[in-house]
Amino acid sequence: MIRFPGTVLDAATAEFLKANSIRAVCLFRGNMTDSEQLAKLTADLRAVMGPDSLIGIDQEGGAVVRSTWVPAPPAAMGLGAANDTDLAYRTGAAVARAVKALGFNWNFAPVLDLNNNPHNPVIAERSFGAEPQRAAELAMAWMAGSHAEGVACCVKHFPGHGDTNVDSHRDLPTVNKPVEELNRLELAPFRIASGAAPAMMTAHIVYPTLDADNPATMSRRILTGLLRDEWQYKGVVITDGMDMHAIAGRYGVGNAAVRALTAGADMVMALGTTETQEETLNAIAAALASGELSQQEVQTRLDRLAALARAYPCKPRSYKEDAADREIMAEGWRRSLTAFGTPQRPAAGSRVRLVARQDVVSDGVSEAGVPAGVVADSLRKLYDVELVTFADADTFDWNALPQDGRFTMLASTSRLRYGEHARGTWRPDLHLALWNPYQALDIQAPALMTYGFAKPALDAINGWLSGELQATGNAPVPGFK
Repeated sequence: MIRFPGTVLDAATAEFLKANSIRAVCLFRGNMTDSEQLAKLTADLRAVMGPDSLIGIDQEGGAVVRSTWVPAPPAAMGLGAANDTDLAYRTGAAVARAVKALGFNWNFAPVLDLNNNPHNPVIAERSFGAEPQRAAELAMAWMAGSHAEGVACCVKHFPGHGDTNVDSHRDLPTVNKPVEELNRLELAPFRIASGAAPAMMTAHIVYPTLDADNPATMSRRILTGLLRDEWQYKGVVITDGMDMHAIAGRYGVGNAAVRALTAGADMVMALGTTETQEETLNAIAAALASGELSQQEVQTRLDRLAALARAYPCKPRSYKEDAADREIMAEGWRRSLTAFGTPQRPAAGSRVRLVARQDVVSDGVSEAGVPAGVVADSLRKLYDVELVTFADADTFDWNALPQDGRFTMLASTSRLRYGEHARGTWRPDLHLALWNPYQALDIQAPALMTYGFAKPALDAINGWLSGELQATGNAPVPGFK
């Protein structure tokens, strides 16, 4: 599977796909402008790649969505906070209806990682929670909704990315736990889902008690010994992006691709440049020529991939449910709203000072957060709002804010946890944790947690502030009681 830049299928990319018989692509935000453009792009891809095309997207919900104009799904942890499998099912189905209409047949969701590490820099609200059984039940309901609408899911990141404090996009994490603990926690949701998940994505993480020498993506003990032989998993195994620094920077993309395939992966996600994709193809060809990869093994994998494409054909549907699906998503955002501490509502028309960071850059996994001005404008429907922005949380002087009686709200609009300076000195009257819920633990103030920053999250905040909505969500991870 490859990615490519741009919003059209240019002649060079089309030729590259044809010449190398590539029938799988993953599209990202940079490939999309609107529904009309995206539908044409996916149609052009199908025309080149043929009827067994696999066109993938990361449309998880919360901050990890690529098509940002379709109904905005709540994050997995928001659904965990709402704790309703029927809502999870309806959300998964609504996500699938939107992406199928755009020409996708494979969604790299839901996340089965248990977020049992509050300092995890890349999972956090992408996880349904920390309790294996309930997280798996909610994820499987979401997945069943997607499958009912004809979009294949791919659970991730096997064997579990939740208890890491390193982002594998940047370095190679290690989860060093006894096998018994892995079985009880990290592995449990994947084992529960293994009978129903048509595809599973590997994690670029070393688990020394399972395989001390290789990250899971390149571990035969994990992908073949555990997943295929012990669990009897029949679905597709695809790697996470092989351009991620944990792999590309350490092993080289060609070498790593061959090692992943010999370990038991069915498909390599080669998301780098055309040059690194060529390197990957050449390495696979050399491994086939030398016998390191047997033709019989390769045929088995090709058959699995073809079966996935045929079970979930890439046939776009019309999309007339936009308004109804927006209401399903809004219900999810409302029901996920979680109070931490004892937050107080300022009276309608009050003078409010909103403090938020200036920039809302993407971290490469998630989309960029909500701009401070958008949060201010949303709150202005209820209050007289003065906006104060900061560039650097580690130096912003909270004590310099005027003591003029304004009710002060902090809106957290990035995934980054706060450092010692903010934890020690910032004292808002109300903290709006609009992304990573663990930020509520950093600031000594009552908080509202939304698990994401889409417009329906801001609407839910306003619903609570106006007294029309109660915050009924319960954070499905430790530390918030």
